[in-house]
Amino acid sequence: MEPGAEGRAETGGAARKIIHVDMDAFYASVEQRDDPALRGRPVAVGGSAARGVVAAASYEARAFGVRSAMPSVTARRKCPELVFVRPRFEVYRAVSGQIRAIFAEFTDLIEPLSLDEAYLDVTANKQGLALATEVARRIRARILAETGLTASAGISYCKFLAKIASDINKPDGQAVIPPARGAAFVAALPVTKFHGVGPATAARMERLGIRTGADLRACDPAFLQAHFGKAGRWYFDISRGIDTRPVQPHRPRKSLGTEDTFAADLFDADAARAELATLAAKVWRQAAARDLRGRTVVVKVKYADFRQITRSRTQATAVASEPELVQLAQGLLAPLFPTPRGIRLLGVTLATFDRGAEGAVQLPLWQEDPPG
Repeated sequence: MEPGAEGRAETGGAARKIIHVDMDAFYASVEQRDDPALRGRPVAVGGSAARGVVAAASYEARAFGVRSAMPSVTARRKCPELVFVRPRFEVYRAVSGQIRAIFAEFTDLIEPLSLDEAYLDVTANKQGLALATEVARRIRARILAETGLTASAGISYCKFLAKIASDINKPDGQAVIPPARGAAFVAALPVTKFHGVGPATAARMERLGIRTGADLRACDPAFLQAHFGKAGRWYFDISRGIDTRPVQPHRPRKSLGTEDTFAADLFDADAARAELATLAAKVWRQAAARDLRGRTVVVKVKYADFRQITRSRTQATAVASEPELVQLAQGLLAPLFPTPRGIRLLGVTLATFDRGAEGAVQLPLWQEDPPG
């Protein structure tokens, strides 16, 4: 490959070099780093042996099939030796800050996706390095030296392929997908591996005979838009290796929420209302600390059989106070009672923020407050 070839692509006439950096089993790796007794053992962060869900799993646990978002009871069944560790989000945020500072030594174009991953545009990097692969190698080396943790990286000419590439040589590795190989790489990729294609969409594609990027590429835009709406155009483009989205350093926060998994299932309406009030109060404190005001309130309910539903309400004006947020959340919950099954988890989210609210990365709910 000629020098710099891994970063070239025509995106409106501008060549880009994009890196997706993804920490390896971040939460679990931090716990193993800080507690030598956990090293080499299967570790699950979050939940408990009896309740909740796994927020993160070490590679030793993943070897048994344990995955994030898996119910704790299922994880324990797959791996009887699994060690459950309570999350320490203040520590994870501090380490994430260290990593972000390292990124900033190479570029100002940083788009965080969560505490443990980010896109970097290094087309004109601060170190003046010609190869994006070398930038990625130096960033990973700095992260290891300063935090004792490993990171993987994907390098390509667009965000879609950079994110896929970061998974290829995990853990502690990197991979590159150059422009000349982009379309062919996507063509051979199962649609289930496409970021943004979830199980439900993949099942719909399967019913339409779409199993790979090549199958997707054979569909015309009208067909895809008829079956997938606005996303149809996106699928049409990425099946050809086309993704012109820029790295955005300041993505507006879209939501802020918290949830809790209970030690015993809730059947009583008053008990559920009280738990929801506690969660709403926590969300309000987080929003107030960030000077955020939202118009949409969402309540999430997960039942004992793991069936999950959400209820939401959007107002013309932003929620003005904690009591109002509590009242709105409890109002969304009320029609669900009496309940024929126990409730194992409740969540509250505030969204649709007024313009001018804090610009920040949107974190998954369990990163704001761990389940269980």
